[in-house]
Amino acid sequence: MNQPATTALVLSGGGARAAYQVGVLQAITAMRRQHQHSRGDPANPFGVIVGTSAGAINGAALACHADHYDAGVDQLAEVWSQFSAEQVYRSDALGVARSGARWLSMMSLGWALARFRPRSLLDNTPLGGLLSRLVPMSRLPSMLARGHLQALAVTASSYSSGEHVSFYQAARPIAPWLRSSRLAVPTMLTQEHLLASSAIPFIFPATRLHHDGLGAWYGDGSMRQTAPLSPAIHLGARRLLIIGAGRMHEPALQRESSSAYPSLAQVAGHALSGIFLDALAVDIERMERINRTLALLPPEALAETPLRPLDALVIAPSQRLDDIAARHLESLPRAVRTLLRGTGVGKTAPGGPRPQGAALASYLLFEAPYTRELMALGQADTWAQGHKVARFFGWQTLEKAAPQPREGARPVDSELKPWPA
Repeated sequence: MNQPATTALVLSGGGARAAYQVGVLQAITAMRRQHQHSRGDPANPFGVIVGTSAGAINGAALACHADHYDAGVDQLAEVWSQFSAEQVYRSDALGVARSGARWLSMMSLGWALARFRPRSLLDNTPLGGLLSRLVPMSRLPSMLARGHLQALAVTASSYSSGEHVSFYQAARPIAPWLRSSRLAVPTMLTQEHLLASSAIPFIFPATRLHHDGLGAWYGDGSMRQTAPLSPAIHLGARRLLIIGAGRMHEPALQRESSSAYPSLAQVAGHALSGIFLDALAVDIERMERINRTLALLPPEALAETPLRPLDALVIAPSQRLDDIAARHLESLPRAVRTLLRGTGVGKTAPGGPRPQGAALASYLLFEAPYTRELMALGQADTWAQGHKVARFFGWQTLEKAAPQPREGARPVDSELKPWPA
């Protein structure tokens, strides 16, 4: 009897934008409960979990609760719905002054501050405490040994070597893979791997990791990530649920003439969007082209190639997260707002319809008003294509309507453009 194909959960990076992923997972969990007519199912529907940056934290939290998956989703939702920036980085005036103000000063007076160079714009020391509560990595070996999970992968980028590294822990030996400028390393995953994977360049400090007897400094796994889907495939998955954090389904901006020179915040936001969003969209397009090509091959030719079609479901925001962030800039702590204002966040260009720098702020807005709205959007987008979700998981057609967004969440447009087949 053939074993069912392994399903992987692929979570991209994006800082505070990862709240959207939690909303998607909430909706899928509600659909699953509805389908099974039960209060919850402890079984984990994802044999492989792959995460990058903030997606690595979400993915690791689910992996460490794989024996009670629904409870793991509920715990994630509880944390993200009550988020405050101080849980992730120092947001008090003293903490911001020690890192951010000194960092900005170094850019203009670097020669004078050579002995006092800060490592990042913000100090993410509080994140370590949050991870110790949210992601009990000590449970991961048990989850793998007891068959609740097949593998977890966390990606990071080495500042020391320039390589993109997928660190993974699996229930059975899986040979590591090596490609141009990217490699895989089997290891015992720790919270340090999560800190490294989520270290947004320039914003958060790098983390030192060791493998093969060597130590190196690592930053956000979205950097130099040319094939985000690759780890899931190498770890044995043939079905992929991919949750993005922007751009793929976002409505296009209306083009406007602009004569004002871009602020530092605009440049930084544009760069971060390229780091976090572009590679996933390109890899999904590559997967779809390969699927279409394989569908044209006769059975005998298909048997001669190691390539196999992948069954994938992609869920990504139907609204521009930059615009949502622009509505919540005042939710940022005062000291952080002051710091970011120095880069151009919140300023409006002459004749401009919206504040500048919202893209940069969208990655740092770990505040409940913003994260709740992203979660509500994730839920609405998922219910809007509930028939696709049901078909992907092999459920019967869902009959109940989507739940209303929770109190305090901004109403969202549930109409979603279909993903090309």
